[in-house]
Amino acid sequence: MTKILLVEDNEDLAQVVRSYLLFEHYEVENVFNGSEGMSRVRTYDYDVIVLDLGLPDLSGLEVLKALRTAGRKTPVIILTGQNSVEEKEKGLDAGADDYVTKPFHMKELGARIRALLRRPAPLAPGNNVLRLGNVELDTSKFQVIKEGEVIPLVNREFQLLEFFMRHPNQVFSTEALLNRVWPNNSGSAGQALRTTMKRLRKKIDPDGDLIKTVHGVGYKLETESEPSES
Repeated sequence: MTKILLVEDNEDLAQVVRSYLLFEHYEVENVFNGSEGMSRVRTYDYDVIVLDLGLPDLSGLEVLKALRTAGRKTPVIILTGQNSVEEKEKGLDAGADDYVTKPFHMKELGARIRALLRRPAPLAPGNNVLRLGNVELDTSKFQVIKEGEVIPLVNREFQLLEFFMRHPNQVFSTEALLNRVWPNNSGSAGQALRTTMKRLRKKIDPDGDLIKTVHGVGYKLETESEPSES
């Protein structure tokens, strides 16, 4: 399930945002100051961080700068009560991926989160290869190798495998995978995803050791090791 960290000191607004995101089937953690936000991002992994700039004790800008300095690439949406170009510029220059100006409509925030989740996770310059167990995926060559053998994948299969390799041991529902990997949420997309999953398993995991179905919940790529990049 997609995990979001909400860092917002206005408890009333935080409750409204949290309730909306829970309704949208996200897992949400919320904290009310910069120090606690910093502690959470250092300890846990999140899919998106929604970060207020005007926090007590440690500003959202300081949290964001520390996050990027540490090399963390988690997508960040900043919330700001300032509508000035300079304020937004500071946040974007510090490494924010998007911003929302208060007051805002929940649907706008939801749309911006979905847009970020659809982005492929970036690789550092020169790091084009993901390795997980005996599977190697090269994003620059659009190539997957398992145990020395090239496995031919079509575009959707490749995208799905890349996403799972970037998020090992995390369970994703069909809906979450559609939001993260598929270009739309059309009525036929769910069936297309299931068909693609079946083909991918047949090609890359015929014994069912890697890609697991969590009944009633979704799918996950199960491994004891963390993916490496090179």
